[in-house]
Amino acid sequence: MTERTTRLSRLRRMVPEGRSGRTAAESRPVRPAEIRGGRPRRRGAQPKVVALGGGMGLSASLAALRRITGDLTAVVTVADDGGSSGRLRDELGVLPPGDLRKALAALCGDDEWGQTWARVIQHRFQSKGELHEHAVGNLLIVALWEQLGDHVQALDLVGKLLGAHGRVLPMSAVPLELQALVKGHDPEHPDDVDTVRGQANVALTPGEVQSVHLVPHDPPAVPEAVAAVLDADWVVLGPGSWFSSVIPHLLVPELLDALTDTKARKVLSLNLAPQPGETEGFSPQRHLEVLGRHAPKLALDVVLADEAAVPDRDLLTEAAKRLGAAVELAPVARTDGSPRHDPELLAAAYDRIFRMHGRIGPWR
Repeated sequence: MTERTTRLSRLRRMVPEGRSGRTAAESRPVRPAEIRGGRPRRRGAQPKVVALGGGMGLSASLAALRRITGDLTAVVTVADDGGSSGRLRDELGVLPPGDLRKALAALCGDDEWGQTWARVIQHRFQSKGELHEHAVGNLLIVALWEQLGDHVQALDLVGKLLGAHGRVLPMSAVPLELQALVKGHDPEHPDDVDTVRGQANVALTPGEVQSVHLVPHDPPAVPEAVAAVLDADWVVLGPGSWFSSVIPHLLVPELLDALTDTKARKVLSLNLAPQPGETEGFSPQRHLEVLGRHAPKLALDVVLADEAAVPDRDLLTEAAKRLGAAVELAPVARTDGSPRHDPELLAAAYDRIFRMHGRIGPWR
């Protein structure tokens, strides 16, 4: 038995009964997700989907995926060190709750209950005191962590309160620091390669990010997150900040092992535009190249991109082939011209991919 197999077996045994990825939809009251036409899918007739990422990119994916499946788990990066999350992390030594909060808000329903709670947990206080810019949801999550002493149980309870259409898990139970090797971080020395520390700094670096790593270097994965990936029908990676939200999942050894070993199909959703700072000037295919360098053994099945964001389909196709993937182009952007995904269009694209590229699953 290999070390990797042993590690994954150990993580499976660590998941408490009733809290594995397979029973996520049954272990808490989650309303069935709606599909086009408003008709809920039949219980047990839907794919198990795990979405990995952080920030607004993951929120866009979740807002789309909750429309096509009720068995949905978000695995969220925990390296944020800015804003309200950074302050709570520094003061209390907790996981940064901000990206977890955003994921929960994205899973809220479109009814009055869901939208009210989405606004409440996203609300930020405005004052001249210590509460300034703290998000209500961040404080709620941290309070439950302190009350219950269990990250997963607390997040499940918040999801129950919100009526969330899915489950939210941290990718690791320890706060992580993102570090990057950046060429030209100092404009006066454009050829020098420096180490930039902290997710907020990496996201805004004026230089060219060469690679990223986490501190600690081999952080433990949350067992429930590993179980969800191993048990999934589909795993969705991206969109989002490439170096600070997407790639970090591949730097957690146990999570990468699960992504490599799972029988789930894997789709990578590309961004609509390069992000100022960390991916300035990146082509779509370059996004794939840097991801492949960070996880050379990871194979994908589908790369999803908006046709308007792909200047050269042949180059993207060649880059995708090197990762074992086919390219699917679909209109997924909002029509207002902003580089944001439209939830309905993105949901339609995911649904088509699941039908066309998935194995004949129990939901068909």
